[in-house]
Amino acid sequence: MKNILIINGHPSAESFNTALVESYKKGALKSGAKISEINIRDLKFNPNLEHGYSKRMELEPDLLEAWKKMNEANHIIFVFPMWWGFTPAMLKGFFDRMLLPGFAFKYRENSQLWDKLLKGKTAHIICTTDYPIFYYKWILGEPGIKTIRKMILGFCGIKTTKTTYIGPVRNSSIEYRTSALQKTEGLGLKLL
Repeated sequence: MKNILIINGHPSAESFNTALVESYKKGALKSGAKISEINIRDLKFNPNLEHGYSKRMELEPDLLEAWKKMNEANHIIFVFPMWWGFTPAMLKGFFDRMLLPGFAFKYRENSQLWDKLLKGKTAHIICTTDYPIFYYKWILGEPGIKTIRKMILGFCGIKTTKTTYIGPVRNSSIEYRTSALQKTEGLGLKLL
């Protein structure tokens, strides 16, 4: 049985991203996966890494629970909107506070190298955008997604196996959104 963690990075429970999470979860449950969830909007934590890495901030209870879920998962689904080329601020703060030295990676003594402590886990990014997808991928070069895949998740050892773009969402038709929800349910069914 695959342990799936779904992280919803949208700050609103009324968002299309939340509907996408529900569709993915529906498909994954049909496949027999064990599902846990984190809704960033519901967590009570300071998203600001106030001291950088010079002084450790204690993890709030919600982050400790999130860390437990992340450790138990072998596949993590990130669902979020692309805002100003990156994630919403709370999801970025979640990365800053959760993916810490000693938890997600460990620098080697007297070396510029590090050990990836989350090696063996995989991720799938589902990202909504108001850009035309070809423009974001081929003209802009996917800057925010590349940062997440390589400089955040990859740095800690999490291998991104798939990125799914849904958009442009703004002014999209009911038919388009229905199709996107069906596609997302299918991704959950295949555990991608």
